[in-house]
Order: sequence, then structure tokens, then C-alpha cells
Amino acid sequence: MDADVATGGPGAGDPPRGPLTGLSERPDHARPGAPAAPDWLALREPADAEARAIDLVEDLRAGHPAPGRILDLGAGTGAMARWLASRMPGPQHWVLVDRDTDLLAHARTRLPATARDGSPVTAETRVLDIAALTADDLADVDLVTASALLDVLTADEVDAIAAACVGAGCAALLTLSVVGQVRLEPSEPRDLAFGAAFDAHQQRPVGGRHLLGPTAAAAAEAAFTRRGAHVRSRASPWQLGLDDVDLAVAWLLGWVAAAVAQDPDLARHADAYLDRRLEAAEQGRLRVTVGHLDLLALP
Repeated sequence: MDADVATGGPGAGDPPRGPLTGLSERPDHARPGAPAAPDWLALREPADAEARAIDLVEDLRAGHPAPGRILDLGAGTGAMARWLASRMPGPQHWVLVDRDTDLLAHARTRLPATARDGSPVTAETRVLDIAALTADDLADVDLVTASALLDVLTADEVDAIAAACVGAGCAALLTLSVVGQVRLEPSEPRDLAFGAAFDAHQQRPVGGRHLLGPTAAAAAEAAFTRRGAHVRSRASPWQLGLDDVDLAVAWLLGWVAAAVAQDPDLARHADAYLDRRLEAAEQGRLRVTVGHLDLLALP
């Protein structure tokens, strides 16, 4: 998930005051590797909706006008389905897949009731091992979707998704994969060091799995193209400003925490850096751009 700060903890929208010695004041979502939780996902949902490349949905409608049965990988609380269901025509049945049953409990009851043309939208939830996905799992699926998922997968897992989709002849819309492009304004010299450490953290080995991090979107594009799919991609950056202070603060805390976890030498600079950045955010002076890529693969 985006920024590998997948959980929103208490105080996610309330910037800490004073020193942040050892980052001990950071909210739960800032712990590297923490699981996703509804408050962080809710906090980021408006920015995600604003960032996703709507022109790829237009391409999807043109090339695959009535998706019917849709499998949403890493569905979380159902934000992708909430965003896309009302933008696509025809009856839709969403299969919301995640390993976290608590998140799925939020998802099923919060989908729109109708599609773009007034057709019914229904849903079910399923716990499924994404790493074991095969074409047989997609035999009756018309479209696979995911949001902020690819960057926490491995090369083999991304390749398996592409193989399953192409093998089953279904389309795929995979959005908001981070690409390692972060810009903070006003800039500071230490931005580059924290950014590089964060990118390295996203590509670290976890439990024998080597995460793709910011290389995931390119890996997915190559995997689908290699199998003959027609692939289109578009930039989908978060652009956070005065109206997004809570999200910018939550993201910043997690970004710095992950960077320090990867490069402990940065800890001696982290508190002062965060103090300056959080003050700028509180004063409405901080602008944050977080690069993502959306990908559409059509059979």
C-alpha cells in the first residue's frame, strides 16, 4: 500500500507539537510495515479519488464497456469499488478480496447501489491469497482492479497477476502504484536523503519476499505487455496542499519513519526535519506531490 504506512492511528490528523525524539510521538500508521486500517484508508480516499487517471476509465469503457463481474484485489474498505462502480455502466458484481476480514467488513456495506446507467451493483467479500492467483480463479471475471497494491508485491506476484489476467482474457485496472517521485515545497536539502531511504525501504526483503516498491508499475507494464495485453499507463500523483493538511501530516510522519527504519543514521536529523515540515504544514505553506502510476491492460 501507498507509502508503506498503511495504518491510520490515533492522532493521524493532529500534528504533534514540540520535539519528536526517536519519532516516539508518531501515530500508529507511521510504523513501517503496519497493517492497513480504516482510519488511514478513509483519510487518503479523497486524494486517491482525485489522483486516479479518469481517462483510463474512459479507455476501459470504450474497450470493455460492461465489466459485469469485477475482482478487486487488496480491496481494503472498498474505496476502489466506490470510485469505479458509478463510473462504469451495466450490472456489476464486485468480489472484494483482502486478507484482512475486518477491513472487508467495512467494504461490503458501503458500495454505491447503482452503476453509471442505473444498473444494480452488488458485492461479496472473499479472503484470497493474491500470490496464488491463477487464471482459473478468474474464469468468470471480466475485470480485475487494485489500488495502491502493486508496490507491496514481489516480481513473481506481479507476474502471476498478469499471467492470470491475460490467461483468463480479463481486463485489469491497477491504480496508484508509487513510482519513487516525491516533491516537497518549499524544498530542503535533506529531502533527497529521506526520499532515497524511503524508496530503499519499499524495496526491502520482508519474510523472504523482496518487495518491488517504486519499480512495481514498470514491472507490471512489462509483464502484461510480454503476454500480449494492450497496456496504457498514466501518471496519477497526489498533489497535497492547504486542503489536505491532515493527510499530508499523516503521510509525512510515515514517510520519515520508514526512511529512518531503513537508514538509522537519519534519526539524528529526523526530529528537527519533522518539526520544520509539520510547522510548514500547519501554517499552510507545505505542498507535497507523491508520484503514482495507473495502468490499464486490455486483452
